[in-house]
Amino acid sequence: MSKADKGITYNELKGLLGRSSNLLLIDVRTKEEVQQGKIPGSINIPLDTVESDLALDPAAFQAKFGVPKPPLDSPELVFHCQTGRRGGMAMEKARSLGFQRARNYVGGYKEWSEKEGK
Repeated sequence: MSKADKGITYNELKGLLGRSSNLLLIDVRTKEEVQQGKIPGSINIPLDTVESDLALDPAAFQAKFGVPKPPLDSPELVFHCQTGRRGGMAMEKARSLGFQRARNYVGGYKEWSEKEGK
């Protein structure tokens, strides 16, 4: 597996946010961190519940998060945290559940907020 297959850059994410209705951006930081600021359109699933939440049936996932559960082959399932480490762990957990194309935004919210001037 190539490195490019696992990670997504700021510019790639920015492009997806602008044009994809299928993107599911999952912020795996704590609720306290998210309150400091978040990437627009992201949903918060803290790292310690990623596995159980991604294992929910589609109706339960939709009810809990207000968005459709992504299909296992979704190419636009992206995780992020503050600096990339927890996002990578979440991506590996998702892949172990069968989300083979899950990716991690390696720059994390730190890079996002710097580039967005927040």
